[in-house]
Amino acid sequence: MKHTDKKAIALLLCVILTVFFLSGCGTTLQAAYDEQAGNNSYELITITTQERATSFAADLAVGETSVSYDDFEIENASAAGLFDLTNNEVVYAFNMHARLYMASLTKLMTALVAVKYGSLDQTLTASSSVIITESGAQLAGLRAGDTMTLEQALNILLIYSANDVANLIAENIGGSIEEFVEMMNEEANALGATNTHFTNAHGLHDDDHYTTVYDLYLIFQEAVKYEAITQIISQSSYSTTFYDVNGTAKTLSVNTTNAFFKQLYESPENITILGGKTSYTDQAGQCLALYAKDVNGNPYIGIILKSASRDDVYGQMKLMLELVN
Repeated sequence: MKHTDKKAIALLLCVILTVFFLSGCGTTLQAAYDEQAGNNSYELITITTQERATSFAADLAVGETSVSYDDFEIENASAAGLFDLTNNEVVYAFNMHARLYMASLTKLMTALVAVKYGSLDQTLTASSSVIITESGAQLAGLRAGDTMTLEQALNILLIYSANDVANLIAENIGGSIEEFVEMMNEEANALGATNTHFTNAHGLHDDDHYTTVYDLYLIFQEAVKYEAITQIISQSSYSTTFYDVNGTAKTLSVNTTNAFFKQLYESPENITILGGKTSYTDQAGQCLALYAKDVNGNPYIGIILKSASRDDVYGQMKLMLELVN
């Protein structure tokens, strides 16, 4: 037998075996990036057809941990990414599959799960779980027995990043904080964010609470499909009235944590920032996720994790968003 015939037969056998394994009874294979296996490796996860997660970024080059753009390099940050939602492309990425702490960027998933499974007009009642004593934690000052609607809670959560409000939402939407966190992890897996793990709804530090730039892109992209979320994150302030256990009115006014909206930093040229989420803990560093559009109205998501300082995270985000000009 000729050598070329042997090669042809071998190739045919490979194709037959591949088809056989990929068409097993009632199953599909979903490729999920496996950061532990290496930057260009994939782990094949077998799941039933009914459980198959929809790919929200099927065309992205997710095997690449970094995607260069001319001579631009992110500085003083552990990971970053800029994603074009119109063309489903990675404009720029650095370490986008590295597992890192996310701090209050967690609240993007908290809001997503709450809007998906709750009703904006439903009343939430606070329990003792809203009493958070961790030093430096951002709080709205809720007390057990306080009541407000989910819509009010989401505004305070996303604009002011109140950690006690995150627990209020989690307990009321999930039945318990633990059940809500399980919902968060299930939602992450369904979106393909397989290198993300949540242990709480607020983002205060836990060693087992982590994500990646790529996974946050998947989560944020899904979150901005909900008008309630995009409307809230576009605001620079919020004022409301809620009630204590005795029915006494309590007023609350909060300002955004987004320093671009506060005009503390110069916004990117020819880019409109539509909203976003900030975060910080000692372990996570300065983190920032923004939703923006260019002069033609095309949307983008920019994410930076573990930046060295607030000056760095806003300065580098400005430069990164300007890559689309």
